[in-house]
Amino acid sequence: MTATLITGANKGLGFETARRLTAAGHTVYAAARNPEKAARAARELGARPLVLDVTDEASVAAAAARVEEQGGLDVLVNNAGISGGPKPAGAFTAADVTTVLDTNVVGIVRVLNAFLPLLERSTSGVVVDVGSGLGSFGRVHDPERPEFQLPGVMAYAASKSAVSMLTVHYAQAYPGLRVNVVDPGPTATDLNGHRGSQTVEEGAEAIVRAALLTPEGPTGTFSDAAGVSPW
Repeated sequence: MTATLITGANKGLGFETARRLTAAGHTVYAAARNPEKAARAARELGARPLVLDVTDEASVAAAAARVEEQGGLDVLVNNAGISGGPKPAGAFTAADVTTVLDTNVVGIVRVLNAFLPLLERSTSGVVVDVGSGLGSFGRVHDPERPEFQLPGVMAYAASKSAVSMLTVHYAQAYPGLRVNVVDPGPTATDLNGHRGSQTVEEGAEAIVRAALLTPEGPTGTFSDAAGVSPW
């Protein structure tokens, strides 16, 4: 059975992705920073709870050790993230941006450093990095796109651009894995105060599709529910 770990699985896109992959027959680790939230999500999903704080090296290492003890890992969905809140560009402090990057970008590096040895042992290792159209240079320069109309998210957008570049480098470094970044689209979640135009069911579509890739599938790509997205 495919073993899948989803960070930030206690709510929103992470929870819906976990629900869909559990229904598809995966053994899902529902990871969250808070033990109670991880346990509650796992109960509701029929998944395994996992305490994992992507900003804490010791927490990530302990989570990797537990997953290894329980048999290994096939699919990793790097979903955990924070927005940093809306502000004019000039109002962001260095500390504001550092906090967002530490979770959204450095957090992925911490998690991958810990779980890549397990993924490489899998016969069908997959990594899905949850990105955003707000991190796409093509999208934010297009006046016809909603990303063009969303000021005040500089730190979040910069972090998602960095996630795309991380994904490309990991895909090149680990050709035996399928490593892709996906844009779920403007989904109504706690991250944006539920102002997104999509439901979590719609937003999870691209994530689930990438998580279900076979070894013959693409790697090093950026896509959304409609297909290939511009970098």
